[in-house]
Amino acid sequence: MRLNRLTFIFIFLVGATVFAPRTHAWGCQGHYITALIAEKHLTPHARAMVAQILDAGPIDPALLRYCKEAIADRFADSSTWADDQRSIHPSTAGWHFIDIPRGARSGSISPYCPESTGCVTAAIVDQLVLLHNPDTTASRRADALRYIIHFIGDIHQPLHTTSNNDRGGNCVPVDFWGRAPVETNVQMESFLPNLHSIWDSDLITQYAGTRTPQQLAEDLDSEFKQQIPPWLSGSRDPHVWAWESHEVAEQVVYGLLPNKITIEKPVAVSSCADDEHIALRMLNLKEKIAADYQKAATPIVSEQLTKAGARLAAVLNELWP
Repeated sequence: MRLNRLTFIFIFLVGATVFAPRTHAWGCQGHYITALIAEKHLTPHARAMVAQILDAGPIDPALLRYCKEAIADRFADSSTWADDQRSIHPSTAGWHFIDIPRGARSGSISPYCPESTGCVTAAIVDQLVLLHNPDTTASRRADALRYIIHFIGDIHQPLHTTSNNDRGGNCVPVDFWGRAPVETNVQMESFLPNLHSIWDSDLITQYAGTRTPQQLAEDLDSEFKQQIPPWLSGSRDPHVWAWESHEVAEQVVYGLLPNKITIEKPVAVSSCADDEHIALRMLNLKEKIAADYQKAATPIVSEQLTKAGARLAAVLNELWP
């Protein structure tokens, strides 16, 4: 039986979603907010250099963009480019996260950053070297800047720095405000909503209401005006940030769940069917996320987004005081 064109396109889009390596950290809104907050705190020199670099190496207009609602701010628009680029260069997928096992004690991060795939901490360091090197080509330098904008956002999403054999919470199906989890891939045992997806987007969307990313950035910049100066002058070490986010995942993301999830013995997983069908085991917990979890998690989401913006500004200001 021949498939008509619309059916083929539908199957292609569903397949692209189902087999995606990980979901997009913070989603479009979250990355936009982090970038918009960072812009507010750039030095004049850093602001001018950022504009110059993005001018010299613009985003390919033919690139298929995941975030369909365009944002006029070029710096903010650059914040989601790394997710789009991943579809062209799948080898960069591992750069977006670091799977520190739940229960791991703070120390060297190298055991959790395989040389074969890389990880978000190594990616930030590597891209900063390229950005700082005057011999880097204009196109590659602009790419490095866009990666840094994105990855500093990623590392502040707690589930991009932790795993419980659950692929950063992707294998923890949840009911979100009455929206029950639905299996999206039988073979890989993937479900939506899941713990990772609600931290990427749903908690932010619920909190934002009708506010735009620009309005949310303004509100958060005002709400955290006392904390932003210490974040601007604080640690610029992504390894420190990773351990900090990992602790947030333990204390808040997992710690506030209505039904507690035990720490798994770390094993290698490539899908939610691994580790004795971890997603199906988590599905049986019947996690329900609604008002109580949202109320407790929202201040943490807000703080992580704002902190990421301040630290992004600090890194760029250090390059161009």
